[in-house]
Amino acid sequence: MKTVINTQAAPAALGPYSQAIKTGNMVFVSGQLGIDPATGEMSASAEDQARQALKNLRAILDAAGAKPHDVVKTTVFLGSMNDFKSINDIYADFFGEHKPARSCFEVACLPKNAKIEIEAIVVID
Repeated sequence: MKTVINTQAAPAALGPYSQAIKTGNMVFVSGQLGIDPATGEMSASAEDQARQALKNLRAILDAAGAKPHDVVKTTVFLGSMNDFKSINDIYADFFGEHKPARSCFEVACLPKNAKIEIEAIVVID
C-alpha cells in the first residue's frame, strides 16, 4: 500500500509529483529545494538554501512519522561544487552522528535556479 505524504510545513511540489511516498516502512522523499514554505521565496545564499532544504526535509519526515536518523540514503545536487564544503558542514550538523549513505553531484541547472536540492530514502524501524 502506498501513501502520499503531504505537509504544508514544506513547499508544495513544483510539478506532477508528491513531496514523498510511503510504502510499508519506507519513505521516498522527493528533492527538496531551499524554498521557504511560508513565503515561497528562496535565499540567494547556498548555505541558507541548504538549511531550508533540510528544514523542508525534516517537515516531510515528521509528516511521514520518521526522524532524521531513519534516513538511509540521500542524494545532494549542487549548482556548484565550490559550495561543497559549506553545505557539507550544514549537512553534517543536521544529521549529527548519524551518517546516511550519500551521493553528491554538481549539476548544470536546478529548478528555480536553486543552488542545492536534497532527496532522501528513509527506512522507519
